Order: sequence, then C-alpha cells, then structure tokens
Amino acid sequence: MRLKFSKYHGNGNDFIIIDNRDKLFPSENHLLVNRMCHRHFGIGADGLMLLEKSDEYDFQMVYFNADGKEGSMCGNGGRCIVSFAAKLELITKSAIFSGSDGLHKAEIDAREMVRLKMVDVNRIERDGKAYIIDTGSPHYVIFKDEIGGMDVYFEGRKVRYSEKYREKGINVNFVKKETDRILIRTYERGVENETFACGTGSVAAAIASVIDGFDDTGNIRVETKGGILKVTFRKTGITSFSDIWLTGPVRHIFDGIADTGNFSD
Repeated sequence: MRLKFSKYHGNGNDFIIIDNRDKLFPSENHLLVNRMCHRHFGIGADGLMLLEKSDEYDFQMVYFNADGKEGSMCGNGGRCIVSFAAKLELITKSAIFSGSDGLHKAEIDAREMVRLKMVDVNRIERDGKAYIIDTGSPHYVIFKDEIGGMDVYFEGRKVRYSEKYREKGINVNFVKKETDRILIRTYERGVENETFACGTGSVAAAIASVIDGFDDTGNIRVETKGGILKVTFRKTGITSFSDIWLTGPVRHIFDGIADTGNFSD
C-alpha cells in the first residue's frame, strides 16, 4: 500500500499525519506505526495521527505514540492536526474535534499559530514533592533549581519505570520557575525519550506552578527545548482549573508518499 502523509511539528514535537477519512490505514498494525515513526528505519516522528470522519464534529483525531500503541491526548499533536485540517480545507479559522479525552475547540490564524482548548483539571495528587496531574495525558511534575544540565532520559526513566508507574506509564516533567516564565524538559512515555516539547506536559507544569506558588496571572509562558508555548486558564478552586488553552506555533514540514512494504521486517 502507498500512503500519502504529511509531516508537522509544534515546537519540535513532530508528527506524521494521515488523512484516514477513507479508513484505509491499517491502524491495528502497531509495528507499521512504530517503523514509520522510527528515526532511522522510517520517516521519524514522536507520534502518528489519523484524521478521521466524525458525524457530529469537524473531524476525529486518533493518536499513536512512536512505540506504535494508541495513545492518550497529545496537545501539540492536537494543534498540528488542526493545521492539517485547514490544509485539507475541512476548516478555516476554527474547529471542534474529538480526541481520546473528549471534545476540543481550536482556533488558527494566518501565521499558523494554533490555540487549543484542553480538558478541565479538577484533581491534583501528590507523590512526595511531585504533582500528579491529568491534562488529557497523565503527568508527573517536579520542580528543580536547575534543569539545563539534567540527564532527562536517565532521570525520567527512573520515574516512568518505577514500580508505581511502570504498568500504565507516566510522562515526567522537570520544571524550573523563573520570574516571568517556567522552563520545562519532558520525558514522554510511548516515545521513551526526551522530546523537544510536550503540550499536555506544558499545561500540567503551568497548573502545578500556580499550586506551587508561582504568580497566578492565568497566563503562563512556558519555555520548552523547541520554543515558547503559552498556557492560559481560570482557577476555579484550590485544585480546579477550567477554560484552559494551549497556544503556540505549528509548522508544516513536508508531504510524502510511503510504501508500507518498506516498513516490514
């Protein structure tokens, strides 16, 4: 089978996106997804997304981690697939689509800045000094005095594969608070490595920073390895947040045609 695909990234968090409205992609073939995402044997990406038809909304987003398994919500992926939908002329300036965690609204402008509405957060747990927050995907957020020289792969794996989180997995975020922003580095489950940015992780870090004493302006600048993201929200209770939006740039890198036979053993 020959598949048309597009490659996008949001702050270096990169994705293969396929128009699957005809349902031809063999999504049950986890090895195919894994090989397509592989940096050396495939196209290379942190994840793969399918844009599918929806009877009620503009489209449905189906997300797979780079390991080939269907994943939970991806914030930067959601922003990228909105840009892809605009390229297909399914939407113009706004969209409503369904993801693994429910409905999402989105807005896109001419500069390819995409603003994505995230799910409300009504529960925050603690694991020692870390905050455990589900923003569509589960996140472990811990604050550090310095993160620039950290071995995020090594430190992230220690948490992700600890006895408590090994079975279901968790994304691990190391965060530093500064005067007017927070800095973040993320180890993502499913990718099993550090990524240049993580949308749901940036949202989790922004919310945790407010709980941890950062100024509650409702507008947090998040600096990832791949660039700047903005998280806005309303704090509605001690551990409750609503009207959460993730904003940042999206870039269309290239289009291509993949021969699925080249990704088999």
